[in-house]
Amino acid sequence: MGGISETCSVCGTGFEVQFRYQMEEKDGGFSFFCSQKCLEKSQLGGEAGAALATCDACAKRFTPHLVSQVLYVAGRRHYACSLGCRTQLVREAKGVRLGDIAAAAVAPAPAEGLPSTRREVPAAGGAGAAAEASEPAAAERAGRPGAPGTAAALAAAPVAPAVRPADARGQQGAVAVPLSPAGGAKRAAQPPQRPTGVPRCLAVFNHKGGTGKTTTAVSVAAGLAARGKRVLLVDTDAQGNVSVSLGAGAERSLYHVLVMGLRVADAIKTVRPNLDLLPSNETLAAAELYLAGRQNRDRVLSDRLSAAAADYDYVVLDCSPSLSLMNQNALVLADSVLVPVACDYLSLVGVRQVIKTVKNVNALLHHPVQIWGVLPTFFDGRAKIAREAVSTMTQHFGERCLPPIRQAIKVKEAPAQGQTIFEYAPGTPAADDYLAVVDRIIESRERGATGSDAGAARDQGSWSTERPGAALAGA
Repeated sequence: MGGISETCSVCGTGFEVQFRYQMEEKDGGFSFFCSQKCLEKSQLGGEAGAALATCDACAKRFTPHLVSQVLYVAGRRHYACSLGCRTQLVREAKGVRLGDIAAAAVAPAPAEGLPSTRREVPAAGGAGAAAEASEPAAAERAGRPGAPGTAAALAAAPVAPAVRPADARGQQGAVAVPLSPAGGAKRAAQPPQRPTGVPRCLAVFNHKGGTGKTTTAVSVAAGLAARGKRVLLVDTDAQGNVSVSLGAGAERSLYHVLVMGLRVADAIKTVRPNLDLLPSNETLAAAELYLAGRQNRDRVLSDRLSAAAADYDYVVLDCSPSLSLMNQNALVLADSVLVPVACDYLSLVGVRQVIKTVKNVNALLHHPVQIWGVLPTFFDGRAKIAREAVSTMTQHFGERCLPPIRQAIKVKEAPAQGQTIFEYAPGTPAADDYLAVVDRIIESRERGATGSDAGAARDQGSWSTERPGAALAGA
């Protein structure tokens, strides 16, 4: 893995970033350190000529003198001017329950001389109210998997007042969220809902392997580019098969964007007219460890790519066949999901897990993503199981079941030549089938809707566990 050329944020020296400790995310950007000495200097408040540090608990400006005054929480550096502030930051990192905040708000003041994690909060009219500081993202994390509560629990339980550190550096005090007359506070604002049925950021996703995900992602992206659309193809699979399929090598990858903070524009490469690629390789597997330590771990990919994605008509994501954290990130970035399904029974069973995952992304991560289409692949009209599989998918998904991709040896030969199916075997049945999918994507976005609402209700509601033949017999 090559380094990234950067300038040290402390001494201004140009150097190659080779190790993780040499970069640090801070205030929405990145700081870089050419040596351990410069890193230590920045920890003492010496970065970019600064003489003081700001306490992340009370916003007080101070000069760090003790090791305990610098702590790392979820991969980010924090400063604490006192033992009380340090204790508060550690509690916030563990996730403070709303009930604990309410209890702290009415608890008696600590005895004089003892450290306190409470502070006075100026209220309207000059009155002070003591409250426990909570992590800014605590309410959001309560609705995520693994958090102390769920979104439903938050809706049913009364919400206690939460206090957050001041947003502006150098300001004293904090901002309180007052209770409403009914005894509850307003819930965190939900992200803006995207129009359904308008695929602009399309994730090609299936938990089952061997269904033609990479071939579909490459073919759809290349087909959209051939239709004159600006397309960004993102490989989120550590196997890196997208680069191989397009005959494109890569020095910079998605790993550098996610973990090393490289700009997206410096990592992408133009592989075809109108088609840019953000590649991946085996280093992406290490990014899972980085994501696991982040507070908003399911939104890192979205944060990194959202601005760059706005320059394209379509973004196509090739997902790995797994229940990985990287796939969660891909689904949070996407607004629509295309599910390739091989025409066999095991692939049909795998679709149930896809539906469950999409539901969880909508309900728990509060992100509006939907199954835009189900694409039968490896279709052989001579095989009974293939015909029954397509019939079953049509029965359950309605118009969201796309016309099948006919099986062809040319589809398997094209990656060996580093070409798309449109370059290697134009005019073949498989190439025509993929172009039909491309035209369907463009058409559905232009008219702002896809499929029928009845089909959407069926695919999000239930899925038969019967075998294809039995499902047809009972229909």
